[in-house]
Amino acid sequence: MTPSQFVKSTPPPRLRALISDISGYRVHSAPGVHRGLPSSDLTLIITLDETVDVSFESGPQVSYTALVGGLHSKPTQVEHGELQHGIQLGLTPLGARALLGVPAGELADTGIHLSDVLGPTAAELTERLRSATTWSDRFDLLCGELDRLTSPAALPSAELGWIWRRMAETDGHVPVSALADEVGWSRQHLGARFRREFGLSPKLLGRVMRFQSARRHLIAGNPAGLADLAADCGYSDQAHFNRDWREFTGVTPSQWIAEELPFVQGATHLGDASSGHDDEHDANRDLAPGPLPRQESGHPLPGRGVRLRRSPDRSR
Repeated sequence: MTPSQFVKSTPPPRLRALISDISGYRVHSAPGVHRGLPSSDLTLIITLDETVDVSFESGPQVSYTALVGGLHSKPTQVEHGELQHGIQLGLTPLGARALLGVPAGELADTGIHLSDVLGPTAAELTERLRSATTWSDRFDLLCGELDRLTSPAALPSAELGWIWRRMAETDGHVPVSALADEVGWSRQHLGARFRREFGLSPKLLGRVMRFQSARRHLIAGNPAGLADLAADCGYSDQAHFNRDWREFTGVTPSQWIAEELPFVQGATHLGDASSGHDDEHDANRDLAPGPLPRQESGHPLPGRGVRLRRSPDRSR
């Protein structure tokens, strides 16, 4: 069987606050079902062959040519044939607003067609990507189009941006009470504002980030046993590690390692296809929190939420 291939691209500087990563994949395998796992990114998938067939928790299976998936805390089910071929992007919450015109909270626990927010531009972009013949050409085309589609955007308050960055840089280890103290909010107000903007509670997202860190260690080939891995990733004990793993993957850590890890590690990784890639680039540079803006009174700046809207057709 032809080996599976993965290739990564570094988002250009102008898009790094909006896109956390870009990867291309061409996977040959027996037909089956793959688990789509929770993470701190929204997911954008544009297929280069066939469709991606996904069911979110308790929902029907839907076939997508281009999919936008929101933050979620339960595994999705991705049914696939012998070939999976496409491009996947991780979008930040700011990226959801700037590129899609919607807050991340309105997409939580669900998926939508990219055309639902971009209109005919989504199909045009997909066809252009399918016509490109190299990964470098596809990534250049994609980033150029996303740059064109980007609209000025900001989170509804400086405090939410601060809290998100603090959580991201620490893999969710800062207690919610400490985050509330840092921005001058009550825990209840923080929780309500956070869920409205991002779709998950701060405590739940912190658990997702900690799980994501553990999964990265496993994929990287960390030789430690599960108990040591749990301790290294900030779990109080292996029981809590096992609980989160079952909740976020649907199976035990040992079962996931047996069923999914060989597939992930067995692919041929082709490196970075970015043009002008800067080896010194730190993917988390844009997550480093700057000073938190305050009013003259010393209280954090106020903000407001928004509701889901269909973006106008951005095609030319």
